[in-house]
Amino acid sequence: MSVNIHPTAIIETGAELGADVSIGAYSVIGPNVKIGDGSRIASQVVIEGHTELGANNQVFSFTAIGSEPQSISYKGEPTQVTIGDNNVFRENITVNRGTVDDEGITAIGSNNLFMAYVHIAHDCRLGSGLLFSNNASLAGHVRVGDYVVLAGYTLVHQFVRIGEHSFCGVNTYCTLDVPPYMLVAGNKAITHGINIRGLRHRGIDKDTVVELKRAYRTIYRSGHTMAHALDELATHDWYSPQVKDLINFIKDSKRGVIR
Repeated sequence: MSVNIHPTAIIETGAELGADVSIGAYSVIGPNVKIGDGSRIASQVVIEGHTELGANNQVFSFTAIGSEPQSISYKGEPTQVTIGDNNVFRENITVNRGTVDDEGITAIGSNNLFMAYVHIAHDCRLGSGLLFSNNASLAGHVRVGDYVVLAGYTLVHQFVRIGEHSFCGVNTYCTLDVPPYMLVAGNKAITHGINIRGLRHRGIDKDTVVELKRAYRTIYRSGHTMAHALDELATHDWYSPQVKDLINFIKDSKRGVIR
C-alpha cells in the first residue's frame, strides 16, 4: 500500500487509509476515520469522528469533516459521516456528523463538487452529481436529490427537501421544499419555471421537458390551489416518470412546496 503522509500530519491510531492516499502538512485524521483509495487530503485539514470517505475524494485546505454537530441536543454520541467517491471539497468547508434526533448519519453521495465555504449541517442526506457554489449552506436534516445546483449564498432551512435536477439561484433562501426539476430564486424563494438547461445537460428528452412544462403551468400558473392543481394533474395519463415524480414529491411534502 502506497501512502504519502507529510511528516507534520497527525494520523491517530485506528485510522484506516486506503492505497495511494496522500495527507498534507499539519492535517489531523482521527482514530475512527476511514479514507478510501486514491484520496487526496491537503494541508491543514481536520477529519474526525466516525467518518468514512470513499475512493478518489479531494479535500482542500482548512476543511473540517466529521466535526460535532451544531445542535444543543448532541451529547457526544458516536454518530457518523459517510461520503461516497470522487467528491471535491474545496477550501473552508464544514461537514458535521449526525445526531440521534435523526438517523445519526450525515450522508453524501458521489461525484459532487462543493466550492469554498460550503456548510453541510448534521443529519443532511445528499445525493450525487451535485454542484454547490461558494457559501451555500444547509441547516440540519435537509434532503437533497441528485444533480441539484445551489448557486452562491443559497441558504436552506432545516428539514427542507430539494428535489432532483433543481436549480437554486444566487442568494436564494429556501424555507419550503423545492420540487424536482424546478428553477427557484429569491429571498424567500419563488419558482421561475422548469430547469430546462439542467435537464438538457443531463440528457432528458424533449417530450419529457414538454410534459414538465405542462405540469408546471397547472401547478404554478393556473391560479388553482395546490389541492385543485394535483386533482387536475391526476386526470392526465402522463407518459413521463419525471412528471409522476414531481406529483409524488409534492404529495409527500410535509413543509409545503415553494410556489
